[in-house]
Amino acid sequence: MATAFPATISPNPTLSSPLNQHHHHHHNTLPISSPTRIHNHKTPQFPSTLITKALATSQSSKDDYHATLKALNSKNRFPRKSLGQHYMLNVEVYKQLVDVAGVREGDVVLEIGPGTGCLTNVLIEAGATVLAIEKDPHMVSLVKERFSSTERLKVLEEDFTKCCVRSHLNSLLESKNMSGVQSRCKVVANIPFNISQDVVRQLLPMGDIFSEVVLFLQDETALRLAEPSLRSPEYRLINIFVNYYADAEYKFHVPRRHFFPQPKVDAAAISFKLKQPADYPVVSSIKSFFLMINTAFNGKRKMLRKTLGYLCASAKIEAALLSLGLPVTSRPEELTLDDFVKLHNSIAKL
Repeated sequence: MATAFPATISPNPTLSSPLNQHHHHHHNTLPISSPTRIHNHKTPQFPSTLITKALATSQSSKDDYHATLKALNSKNRFPRKSLGQHYMLNVEVYKQLVDVAGVREGDVVLEIGPGTGCLTNVLIEAGATVLAIEKDPHMVSLVKERFSSTERLKVLEEDFTKCCVRSHLNSLLESKNMSGVQSRCKVVANIPFNISQDVVRQLLPMGDIFSEVVLFLQDETALRLAEPSLRSPEYRLINIFVNYYADAEYKFHVPRRHFFPQPKVDAAAISFKLKQPADYPVVSSIKSFFLMINTAFNGKRKMLRKTLGYLCASAKIEAALLSLGLPVTSRPEELTLDDFVKLHNSIAKL
């Protein structure tokens, strides 16, 4: 299941999802309640009798249980491997997710992959107007039917990784005469884990229109993004990217046993408080800054005076490192975001 980090990251780089299935920690966990939806890894087709058996033993309320089964059966749908679909046996987790995002009356929220609309319903009940983007046409139809009586939802049948989020959001705001609330737009979503790298890459540099992004990611990925450790194998170029555009915080852990079909990994909620462009670390060029980061981490085990030789002579790189109080033998995993910013700007002046 683990995907490797890409060789390079541009100002909108790609996130990986390395996993350790046996990692344990003591964040909040959630009790089983009612069936809602999650996405993750390989998903074979399951007969409805197995779905019924699994959900019947989840201690979920009958209303939620029957509503979910009825919704799936109405479209003759089962979890689809190609879309990374999974279902969660706990509706309360969505309420906690919405609480984490601080969704309130008047907010505009982007949801990616609404599925049967369980999270969508919690968002609308919290007072939000929701822009939902769903790739599966059957789920699009289902959600539109379920919420046909509300004007607080717009559903688009598109692949999120290929759509123009900014354009769709502006269109929604204009149609609702809500153009003045752009600063309050948020993203709250239970995304397929197999597109998490694309979603993070697209959303984090959009601090001009989103204030916060709250997502479910694979548990180990969420930990590595929110709690990276310098000088460790887990400290990678994606950590520099995340810290440049946002402040990440691990929120809560959801064990895999709460999902059906049960995935091979646990999930976790992570919050990204997006920085406004004016608050990004000051560099002479964001493009050249990330090019330097890419180059540095591509030669992760090598010293920066060697990997950054394309910029200038190694002696000048050593001088720049020394001027920042860093050893001339520094390697990329030993530098913080602030270190890299200062190094980039120092070299740019040479």
